[in-house]
Amino acid sequence: MRQRAKIIGIARHRLSTDGDGVTTLVAFHGCPLRCRYCLNPQSLGDGGRFREYSPEQLYTETRIDELYFIATNGGVTFGGGEPCLRPQFISEFRELCGPEWQLNLETSLNVPPSNIKALLPIVNTLIIDIKDINPDIYRDYTGQSNALVLENFRMIADTGRQSDCIVRIPLIPGYNTDADRDASRKALEALGFTRFDLFTYQICKP
Repeated sequence: MRQRAKIIGIARHRLSTDGDGVTTLVAFHGCPLRCRYCLNPQSLGDGGRFREYSPEQLYTETRIDELYFIATNGGVTFGGGEPCLRPQFISEFRELCGPEWQLNLETSLNVPPSNIKALLPIVNTLIIDIKDINPDIYRDYTGQSNALVLENFRMIADTGRQSDCIVRIPLIPGYNTDADRDASRKALEALGFTRFDLFTYQICKP
């Protein structure tokens, strides 16, 4: 039976923000984290702010931009929420779009390693938001353990896919420091990761 997934939004014609070339961002509903400054709160709960798609329906809606994808080495970036909760859906989508499209993931990696293992042969790039490697900082900010995150990083390193990962390491005011962020980067460099996006969360105070 084909999978169906709850999707909170589809954004077309994104240029070099979610992977190479022109991309369409598909945001899934559902996330294992409860970050203090959640960027997509509509991905949480069952407030009805989503639409259910089958892989075929999503392919029909996204292939309108196939010429852009092929001409620019672009494709579809799955975000959320947490797209790695839906490995079968993404696998079925890959069967439909074929190998010509780039498929990217924006993920926290806080999912069972079996999900990541299933997705690695299917996707081109993983854009990973780690929050912070320090388990205490991570739990304070997300409400969850980062044990799965660390296990998945090691698995990715074991498969030699480090160069296909862009690791986002934010400075989160009130939660970590520049020294914490530097420690996170060095820990991942020791595993062979080399592509980092360092930035600061801009917190809007009420």
